[in-house]
Amino acid sequence: MAILRTPIIPQRQTFAKVDAPHELHLQAICVFAAIGFFLDNDTYWKNEVVLRPGSDHEIDDSGFLLSSKPWFQWHHTPLHMTFDETLEEFTQLFETIIAEQTEGKRVILPLSGGLDSRTQAAALKHLKAEVFSYSYEFENGYNETKIAEHIANACDFEFKAYTISKGYLWNVLDDLVNLNQCYSDFTNPRQMGIFDAFSSMGDLFSLGHWGDVLFDDMKVEDHLSFEKQVDFVIKKLVKKGGLPFAEQLWEHWALEGDFYDYFYERIKTLLSKIDIPNSANARIRAFKSLYWAPRWTSVNLSVFESKRPLTLPYYDDRMCQFICTVPEAYLKNRHLQIAYIKQRAPKLANLTWQDHRPFNLNTYHLDRFPYNATYKVYTKLKRELKAVCGKSYIQRNWELQFLGVDNAQQLKGILYHQDLFDLLPKSLVESIVNDFYKKPEPKTAHPLNMLLVLAKFRQKNV
Repeated sequence: MAILRTPIIPQRQTFAKVDAPHELHLQAICVFAAIGFFLDNDTYWKNEVVLRPGSDHEIDDSGFLLSSKPWFQWHHTPLHMTFDETLEEFTQLFETIIAEQTEGKRVILPLSGGLDSRTQAAALKHLKAEVFSYSYEFENGYNETKIAEHIANACDFEFKAYTISKGYLWNVLDDLVNLNQCYSDFTNPRQMGIFDAFSSMGDLFSLGHWGDVLFDDMKVEDHLSFEKQVDFVIKKLVKKGGLPFAEQLWEHWALEGDFYDYFYERIKTLLSKIDIPNSANARIRAFKSLYWAPRWTSVNLSVFESKRPLTLPYYDDRMCQFICTVPEAYLKNRHLQIAYIKQRAPKLANLTWQDHRPFNLNTYHLDRFPYNATYKVYTKLKRELKAVCGKSYIQRNWELQFLGVDNAQQLKGILYHQDLFDLLPKSLVESIVNDFYKKPEPKTAHPLNMLLVLAKFRQKNV
């Protein structure tokens, strides 16, 4: 028998057995189809669970879960500190965590045009760490490596830009299946497009995952009623096209009741267990950190970890505990991270913030009409010109991996197979494929993404 403690935000899923039949958990799979990840401790199987975060678990010698007890509960207990005092505390904590995680190592830092990796860059620069940085962009997409390169240059980091190419997925799909075990779709982890390059970059990764959730508000009023919080969470969770797909599966498998009623009650129950009555933003942040981060964000960390060890400063238990003490006003609109970057690395504050381009951290408040009108017209004309020249503007990885004759042939070769038809009716599979190729858009791409996952899961488990 052993006691296993899970972190507040686990980096990986840990599985255990429970006393139940070894059969597919069809209700859980329907939820997976709707939102793109498994909820709470669900898995594909009724007799297997994932250990919940922030808990102590008693596991017997056969791998059966005997009991679980939380050692950490998300809360909202803001301290009476000024913004400057909070910034000083964050600075000390953040740099301590990064120093502990990276001391004496050549750090691999993925850079974007956003704030999370930029905040890490400021800390690593201050700590005089040896850093290899990189970024990637979609073939024929927005040139997002440009901002990342400017950040690297401002910090004197080595930098390399990569392009995520069309159709790479089919050469690495089986590797990805083994890494994420079919617990997420296969097009979101675009890092697989440069998978072979990771080994030569450095000693360990410093990844910025989850900073954008911890260090921002959830864009709701803090006094939002509980019922409206449930509605808000559901709206954020369900992917475009996810609800009708899940309802089709529910109906085909003749499950009791109605899918949406089942899903609504589960979200309502999980949200109600988070004892944060004084802040809707803090409660929703806690919900996402409990259920979204470990079952979605963490799943594809395995891609990085298969090549080099991982460090995630925003996942650190101390960082989560710190967030529970910060007033919402200091987190709203990324105030704390922006102030840190301005103080620690003013050069980085002067570089374009991708979410508010062409503005930077000093001018992003001008990202509104009429100040942003010229840029919006310019970018629209640029996309239209590409379209006239026969070049589609790529914004999402599924466009590169699913569109085109060769991609369609590869995809249909996996989906039109008896393994999947044993789980789902052939007519449903064909309908989803046809809907996508008639009108490729997020609403038709999500069901297709999930079909591919279910097809590879069936292939792996027949």
